[in-house]
Amino acid sequence: MPASEIVAVASATAEALARSYPGARASLKRDILSSALACFNEHGLEPTTIDMIKVRCGTSVGNIYHHFGNKDGVVAALFFSALDDQSRLREGCLATAQTAQQWVAALVYSYVDWVTAQPELARFQFQARSAVSKGPQAEALAQRNRQRNRQTLDWLAQPERRADFRDWPAELLPSLVIGQSENYCRAWLSGRVRTSPTEYREQLAEAAWHSVSASQ
Repeated sequence: MPASEIVAVASATAEALARSYPGARASLKRDILSSALACFNEHGLEPTTIDMIKVRCGTSVGNIYHHFGNKDGVVAALFFSALDDQSRLREGCLATAQTAQQWVAALVYSYVDWVTAQPELARFQFQARSAVSKGPQAEALAQRNRQRNRQTLDWLAQPERRADFRDWPAELLPSLVIGQSENYCRAWLSGRVRTSPTEYREQLAEAAWHSVSASQ
C-alpha cells in the first residue's frame, strides 16, 4: 500500500475512534485501541497479548486494565466502536431511501463505502465477531444488533414497502441484500481481489435488488 494510502487509512481509523471516544480526556483510550487494532490485525486475535499492546502503545498494563478490564474488554470496545461507526453511516443512507430499490442500494452503498474507508477496522471486525458474540459481551452485542436492525425491520414492516419484496421472512432480507457485498469485501480485505469494492457498488446494489425484488 502506498504511503499516502497508509496515512489516509490511519487518519480514518483515528477519526472513527474519536467519534466513539471524543475529547482530550479519552485520548489514552483511543491510543490503546489504535495500538490494539494494529496488533490484532498483524498478529491475530489469539496471539496478541496485553503486553504486546502495552509495548505498542507505550503505556502501562495498569492503564489498559483500568480502561478496559482485560483483553476481552479491549476486543469488545474496539468491535463496538467499529460497529457503531458503520451504523452511523448506514442510518444516514437509509434515512434518505424512498423506494424499496433505493433502500437496498442504501444498505449496499453504506456497507461497501464503510469497509473501503475503514479497511483496518473492517478486517478486525471480521476476525473478532465470533469472539465477541461468544464472550462476556455477548448480550451487549445482541442488544446492539437488535437496536441496529430496528430501523431496517421497521422500514420493511410497512405494507406498501413490503409488497416490493419477495414474500420471504423480513429478518432474512438484510442478509440477502448484504451477503454478496460482504463476500467481495472479505476477498478484497484479504488481498484475493484488487479492485476496490466502491468500484463495484452499483453492480453489487443491482445484484442485491435482483435477489430480493418481487418483480424479478
